[in-house]
Amino acid sequence: MKFLDQAKIYCRSGDGGDGVIAFRRERFIEYGGPDGGNGGRGGHVEFIAVENLNTLIDFRYTQHFRARKGGNGSGSDRTGAAAADVVVKVPIGTQILADDQETLLADLDEPGKRVALLRGGDGGHGNAHFKTSTNRSPRRADKGWPGEERWIWLRLKLIADAGLIGLPNAGKSTFLSVVSAARPKIADYPFTTLHPQLGVVRLSMTQEFVIADIPGLIEGAHEGAGLGDRFLGHVERCAVLLHLVDGAAGHVVDQWRTVREELSAYGGGLVDKPEIIALNKSDAMTPREISSRKAALAKASGRPVMVMSGVSGAGVPEVLKALWDAIAANRAA
Repeated sequence: MKFLDQAKIYCRSGDGGDGVIAFRRERFIEYGGPDGGNGGRGGHVEFIAVENLNTLIDFRYTQHFRARKGGNGSGSDRTGAAAADVVVKVPIGTQILADDQETLLADLDEPGKRVALLRGGDGGHGNAHFKTSTNRSPRRADKGWPGEERWIWLRLKLIADAGLIGLPNAGKSTFLSVVSAARPKIADYPFTTLHPQLGVVRLSMTQEFVIADIPGLIEGAHEGAGLGDRFLGHVERCAVLLHLVDGAAGHVVDQWRTVREELSAYGGGLVDKPEIIALNKSDAMTPREISSRKAALAKASGRPVMVMSGVSGAGVPEVLKALWDAIAANRAA
């Protein structure tokens, strides 16, 4: 299934039903009086977050959602039927934005979370509503209130506990394939990952978390270079970021700074998230190179640096334990 994390759709709630003018006419009843009923409510447009959905691809083919009008009233004080609501199912983590793509209308970040985005119009009053002691036979009925309509944007931000960041070919996909059952594409050229991938890491029966791999960042990604930085939205909800640095490629400090600058340019509080730095591909470096590059990276970042190899598995358990400690602390808080 193709991954799509952004879609624009049109929604309209139903108009309210019309009230009617009617009078009671029965044999042997001389003064029946008004008995026109009210109109029914128009249908709402609601959104609900459901499990087992992980893409917005369905909204590429269905982009218009309209609820029906409420039923008109009728004689004998009968109210029109309320129209059925239109319920739109979206993946967990979907944000609903206004047409300006900035105003947040709703954030469906929990399973079953529901929001009535557009409310249906109320039904109009029938003439029985306007009966008074001085106006016993009103000949007035109201039209139903119109529904609401608007264009909105759906933006999916995946729900994950940990996020993988780094330059292209830093070994993120390899790491994800080693620690989980995910099978991302792995190759020796940049940008093999074209859309986010999720994997479930199980350390024990009680220690389990979700990790997200996003396409690699390059210098100028916030200006559209490479695949851009829009995919960073998928790690906004993560409790911790695992920053993989390709130790075999050298210039480890420049690699780290490039990614950090892109995080800062993107915003969203990513630079303030807990970060675990791992010097990857230790199997392709000599002990002397590992020592010098680790020291340089630790000095530049001001953080401890872990050493690992996704290919050989060296240092991977220690990295996973550090991730779990950060996630457990976040869950406890």
